Amino acid sequence: MNFIDLFAGAGGLSEGFIRAGYKPIAHVEFDQAACFTLKTRLAYHFLKDNDKLGEYLDYLKGKISRSDLYSLIPEDLLSSVINKSIGTDNKNIFSEINKLSDKEEVDLIIGGPPCQAYSVVGRARDENRMQNDKRNYLYIQYYYFLKKYNPKLFVFENVPGLLSAKQGLYYRNMCNLFSKAGFITHHFTLEANNFGVLQNRKRILIIGYKKELNIRLPDFEKIKSDISSKVKSVFSDLPKLQAGEGVDKYTLYSGRPNSWLEISQIRNGINILTQHITRPNTNQDKAIYRIAVDKWNSKQERLNYNDLPTSLKTHKNRHSFFDRFKVVAADLPYSHTVVAHIAKDGHYWINHSI
Repeated sequence: MNFIDLFAGAGGLSEGFIRAGYKPIAHVEFDQAACFTLKTRLAYHFLKDNDKLGEYLDYLKGKISRSDLYSLIPEDLLSSVINKSIGTDNKNIFSEINKLSDKEEVDLIIGGPPCQAYSVVGRARDENRMQNDKRNYLYIQYYYFLKKYNPKLFVFENVPGLLSAKQGLYYRNMCNLFSKAGFITHHFTLEANNFGVLQNRKRILIIGYKKELNIRLPDFEKIKSDISSKVKSVFSDLPKLQAGEGVDKYTLYSGRPNSWLEISQIRNGINILTQHITRPNTNQDKAIYRIAVDKWNSKQERLNYNDLPTSLKTHKNRHSFFDRFKVVAADLPYSHTVVAHIAKDGHYWINHSI
């Protein structure tokens, strides 16, 4: 089966479908940096499938440039990453997808519009509660793609706030549109840690299928992971770094992957580590970390930003992201959004066992 990925981002959702044996026809994403990531990942899969993984390893080692890497990949594969904005450039997007699909039927459409407009935190931070944000209505564009390509199924991913945004009006409207396009829809509220991800991350999945298919979906909300790994599994093979240390390209892992890293395919047989860099800590960071760590060690509680001394509070936003500074404890079964927000949040790693 093949699929189109809308609002593709860096391709995390697509990666899951590729691993499950689905074939991507096109990825549509307006952010150029994300499109480079999508192309590089397609390059990895192509070279691996054609027993040329050594070329990809040369890229990771910095022996060849990104342009050199892309020169090894068929042009039609690279052009399947469409760097255009859904909603403002649909005519050209449709034209490019039609060329790529070569009259093949589209079996599946996946993806979800940007979540900021539906996010509870996003609404709290905006003085108009995101009422005037155009991203609220990108689900209408999703509907246009469903109408155009008439897939058998679709998978629409977003944040739980989608169900409550504008008292549920957006959700009801999108379900009505999806029904109008001929789909029966079901939504599921899922926790990432129930699927083997060592992260506390909740998401909404809306799954739609053509009425004539008469599909019986499993109850995804009842799925529980049988993986017993802890947060330390994520970091166990990484070389230790002090604040401000590390290299972009490239270094080696410090040890063999544990079972969780192999099952999750974060370690996939490649012993080349890139972008292993830590940001420097200021004296203010260190003072906040001490408070956060003491609170965790004494009460097993995370720091609320508003509880900091006034001299340490420099962010103007005091109404959301109270957990801006987090303790990532090694012996927990999952962490808060350590991967998603590590670039902008403060983190302190506590490891009592390794």
